[in-house]
Amino acid sequence: MHLSGAVYAESFITQAAQDHLCVNSTTLSLFKTQAMTRSIPPQPVCGEGNVAAASAFKDQKLYDALINSFSMRSFVPTPGTSGHDQFFATFGRFQAIDKSHATDWLDEVATRSAAQNGQYLEIMQTPGFGPAAKVGYQLGWPEVQSDPIGAHRDATPTELAHLRDQLLAAPEFKANLTDAAKELDDALAGRNTLEHCGEVNATPACTVQIRFLAQVLRAFPPQQVFAQTLLYFELASLDPNNVVGINFVQPEDAYMAMSEYHRQMLMLDYLHSVYPRVHISLHAGELAPGLVTPDGLSFHIREAVDLGHAERIGHGVDVMYEKDPTALLKELADRHIMVEINLTSNDGILGVVGMEHPLHSYRAAHVPVALSTDDEGVSRGNITQEYTRAALEQNLTYLDLKNMTRTSLEHSFIPGLSLWLKQDVFTRTAADCTTQLTGADTPNAKCTAFLKSSPKAAQQWELEHRFKVFESNLPQ
Repeated sequence: MHLSGAVYAESFITQAAQDHLCVNSTTLSLFKTQAMTRSIPPQPVCGEGNVAAASAFKDQKLYDALINSFSMRSFVPTPGTSGHDQFFATFGRFQAIDKSHATDWLDEVATRSAAQNGQYLEIMQTPGFGPAAKVGYQLGWPEVQSDPIGAHRDATPTELAHLRDQLLAAPEFKANLTDAAKELDDALAGRNTLEHCGEVNATPACTVQIRFLAQVLRAFPPQQVFAQTLLYFELASLDPNNVVGINFVQPEDAYMAMSEYHRQMLMLDYLHSVYPRVHISLHAGELAPGLVTPDGLSFHIREAVDLGHAERIGHGVDVMYEKDPTALLKELADRHIMVEINLTSNDGILGVVGMEHPLHSYRAAHVPVALSTDDEGVSRGNITQEYTRAALEQNLTYLDLKNMTRTSLEHSFIPGLSLWLKQDVFTRTAADCTTQLTGADTPNAKCTAFLKSSPKAAQQWELEHRFKVFESNLPQ
């Protein structure tokens, strides 16, 4: 779940009005004005042909147009504009909204999750990284210094180590790290205040635990990508309770993302050697035939695993086009690397749907899989929709869906031991809880002590308890 992509367009319109933003009437995108009127209350000066975002509340046509611009609602592909194009274009149209609204965004997704019986979210967010990137550009990339002509020469681990030392020593980088941690801490604290967590009038959303994956923008030059990635590895090391790992995002088929992919995996290979405890989840294989060259479909998932040290793969749609897909599937299964399945997103962006989707191939190879939403606000859906599609389009049974839900927590980056004795085998619990009915309201003392020692096991026990309650209330 990408945080900004999980917010519904209606919320963005409200927040744009609060921020006194303007709407470019041609592109239907938001922008910040440089001037306000002297009237009371003051109004944004938007320029000829443009309008204040607040005017959408008095203009239904504009309101509808903005929702469509910020999402996939009502979108129909036309020559030259695909679902892929519309999906990724939406983010630029609402990016002018101030990130101070992250508190509201977290409340929105937590409230929606709680309403669907959700209990835990790992949300992808991009803390501010501008100062770190600036230092990265100032230092340059090792290849430029040693081999100006070799535009794609890979930096050696020694060169990366030297660059890391230089970045860490820069005052701007250090300040950026402090600011990024505070940004996420403030968002979480604001969410808790908004939902009255810990008070007698706490909202149901408080029951949903939230942690972050810091997401790196991959479609940029290596000096920026390395600086941002290092910043987030440091952030995850500094604040492991809130930032449980990192991920790489942006369209995987973009020129920079494709041409830099191997080099970025080498960056991760090096940084993983320095920060082995930082979890890595990577978007890989969010591609389909025709979107890139055949060669471009052949190696992303494998390199994400073998070089990028990914513990989870996001999307993995092109797996059957990888070199030796059978061996790759076996490796994913043997190493228990989970694949996050995004049925609605893969349909809207890639046109991959039904039995064309590789979910059945993953399941046949015993690769752990779980359902996720990707960008439920942009896609105008929710996690319930994903379960419905899995049942109706992929012919999954109740037990299939139940085990996929268990898999999602099994492969979460929550600290602590798993409730289950063997990874991805949901039939026998850890020794301390074997004599206890799984999911019981009041586990015995030994099991309770184990659950208190492991936040992950505690979440897994809560899931089993919810299954127990749900199934006990089904019609006989």
